[in-house]
Amino acid sequence: MLNHSNYPGLFLSLSTLLFTASSSAEQYWSDTSLTYLNGNQYEVGDTDRQVVTLEYVSGYSWGKLFSFADRLESSNGDTETYIEVSPEFYLAEFSDSWIANYSVTTTAEVGDGFTHYLYGLGVAFNAPGFDYLELDAYRRNNDNLPNNYQLTATWATSFQLAGTQWLYDGFIDYASGIAGVGPANLNFTSQLKLDLAPYLELKSPLYVGVEYVYWRNKFYIDGVHEHNPNLLLKWHF
Repeated sequence: MLNHSNYPGLFLSLSTLLFTASSSAEQYWSDTSLTYLNGNQYEVGDTDRQVVTLEYVSGYSWGKLFSFADRLESSNGDTETYIEVSPEFYLAEFSDSWIANYSVTTTAEVGDGFTHYLYGLGVAFNAPGFDYLELDAYRRNNDNLPNNYQLTATWATSFQLAGTQWLYDGFIDYASGIAGVGPANLNFTSQLKLDLAPYLELKSPLYVGVEYVYWRNKFYIDGVHEHNPNLLLKWHF
C-alpha cells in the first residue's frame, strides 16, 4: 500500500506528466459540462442530497483526459467534495477494427480525508450502436485501506425516439473485496437524458432526465445496497 507521505510527490508527478504531455501534444477536442442532481434514497449518511458536478473531458494525440468534481450537500447540513482525474495514454490505435485502442489508464480519487490511486490497462471498442464503449482493469492503491482490484465499464449510446434526441450513458465499477474490511462492491450508475437544445435553439446540449444508481455493498459495507434515482439537469458549454 502506498505510504500517505508519498501522496504529495505522486500527485505532483502526475500533474507534471499531464502538463508536459498536454503542452507538447495536439488537442483534438474537449467538452465541459455542469450537472445538477437531486435524490432522496442515498445510503450511508443523510438520505436526501443535492449534487453539483463540473466535468471536463478532452482528447489529445497521446490519449484522453477525463475529470470531474462533485459537490454534495445533504438536507441535514453535511457537505462533501469528491474529485477524480483520469488520464489515459494510448498504446495503440486502430481505424478498421472492432478495437479502437489499447491504453494505460490511471485515476486519482480525491475525497475529504483520502486519496486513492488506480493504474491499469484499458481497451476501447468500435461497437455498433455505441458512441463509445470501454473496459478498464485497475490495481487500486488505497489510502488507509489494503489495496485491491477494480474492473470498470463505461458506455454511451445516443438514439432518436419520435423525433426527440436521447442519450443513455453510464458506468459499472466492480471492486474486489478487502479482507478485514468488507465484501466486493458493485456500483452501476447510468443516466437517461433528453436533449432540450433543439427546442431552445441552443448550440450545445442541454439535457433533462434521470440518473439511477444501484450500489451493492456500498463502501464495502456488507448488506448496504443503494437503489437511488435522481432528477438530472446537465448543460454542456
